[in-house]
Amino acid sequence: MKQPGLWRFHGGLKLDARTARATGDQIGTIPVPPQLVLPLSQHVGQPAEPIVVPGERVLCGQPIARPSGYVGAKVHASSSGTVVEIANHPVPHPSGLAAPCIVIETDGLDERWTGYEPLSDYAALTGPELRARVRAAGVVGLGGAAFPTAVKLGAGSGLKLLILNGAECEPYICCDELLLRERAAEVLAGAQILLQALAIPRCVIAIENDKPLALEALELAIARAADPRLEVVSVPAVYPEGGERQLIKVLTGEEVPARGLPPDIGYLCHNVGTAAAVARAVLQGEPLISRIVTVTGDGVAGPRNVDVRLGTPISALVQACGGYTGEAAHLLMGGAMMGFPLADDSLPVIKGTNCIVVASREEIRPRAPVMPCIRCGECAEVCPAQLLPQQLYWHARSDDLEPLDDYHLFDCIECGCCDLACPSQIPLTQYFRYAKTELWARQHDRVRSDLARERFEARRDRLEAEQAARKQRLEEKARAADEARGDEQARKAMIDAALERVQARRDAGASGPPGKDE
Repeated sequence: MKQPGLWRFHGGLKLDARTARATGDQIGTIPVPPQLVLPLSQHVGQPAEPIVVPGERVLCGQPIARPSGYVGAKVHASSSGTVVEIANHPVPHPSGLAAPCIVIETDGLDERWTGYEPLSDYAALTGPELRARVRAAGVVGLGGAAFPTAVKLGAGSGLKLLILNGAECEPYICCDELLLRERAAEVLAGAQILLQALAIPRCVIAIENDKPLALEALELAIARAADPRLEVVSVPAVYPEGGERQLIKVLTGEEVPARGLPPDIGYLCHNVGTAAAVARAVLQGEPLISRIVTVTGDGVAGPRNVDVRLGTPISALVQACGGYTGEAAHLLMGGAMMGFPLADDSLPVIKGTNCIVVASREEIRPRAPVMPCIRCGECAEVCPAQLLPQQLYWHARSDDLEPLDDYHLFDCIECGCCDLACPSQIPLTQYFRYAKTELWARQHDRVRSDLARERFEARRDRLEAEQAARKQRLEEKARAADEARGDEQARKAMIDAALERVQARRDAGASGPPGKDE
């Protein structure tokens, strides 16, 4: 293990990991359920478009929805069966709203689709070719954000370091730890493919220092790989070190600029689970149809990590972990800090489902009554984004949202550190989420208003241009008619003059000297 000098990001908290119970067993598996519910939106970007119809039989791994834009991802059938419905169903999302889903009745055969060819030797492929394979496999970031991986692979040239993020700072979550303990070679294969696709000279795999078994497995796998481009770094377990901006600061001492992205300063971060999915997509031709999920909390009998097919109901995960205990009181997706509550356990596992917490009342106590802000500044002390939560709170509370941009609201990663530190029990993160949503809505309204205004102005300009052109045509036609009338009059005058001359000659001949015959 190479241990460079490490830096410290601003703020953060030291939290209890609460992962010991779930890390005791190996990664488990559960049977394919009778029905799979696959949302068309399991990623950042526009929802995918269905390419199957009800009544159609599909195979495991077959594409069933295609991206509707550049920032998008394919959706694949997680097992073989028949598409029975494409309709709105409840999905795991903070809004609690229903969304379009493809429902598959599985047939128990799990018959595989062979449309993606495995590729053992990828060294001859170019970056765009590897990126196309990753895009075809529907791979997204498995750290929770679910950003399409192929889009991140188009970050551009000049990158100097690939960072694989294995820093699970969020309490309860340990799916990446188990992945590194049991499938470290697969993660390293994905790292090598990413290095090839991006033409980056080296890769650092960051893992927290409270995960010794995962660290040992990773060091052993790197020694076997004998690839000098790969190295592992043990970092302090401080929340929220798993954020890419915070991790870049710890590893390099550099800070991603406000409104900027890691590639702007030469770095690219991927989750270790994403790297493993890339390896399966390229080497085995396997699209993203499953993922490892941590199922934990005092409300579940046997906490563990399970490899589960996407679209599986959460109830099946809990059942595979021994079922509910009498202490079950809350159901969350994600960790205790950044996760969100679920209405019930019939919701499906999606690509962004890294953890299901079945918490007791003791684990998640009701928030104490909110008291007035005392301006102690504790929220600013712990903010990892170096913001001023107090100022953000005052503007958000009074609905004075325009100044929030000056206070860098959108740099907030919603980690919840300020909530924990606030002695007045103010739900600061809720205010910030509300403010972001409102600003996005206002921006959307402004865009629609600007578009409507542009369309109105374009129509007005078009009508004015058509009217001017019509007027010009009429004027030209009138001039042409006048000219034609003038020409006709001139012609008539010429004819009259000619006739007069003829008549004059006739008259002159009739009155001339008599001929000799007379």
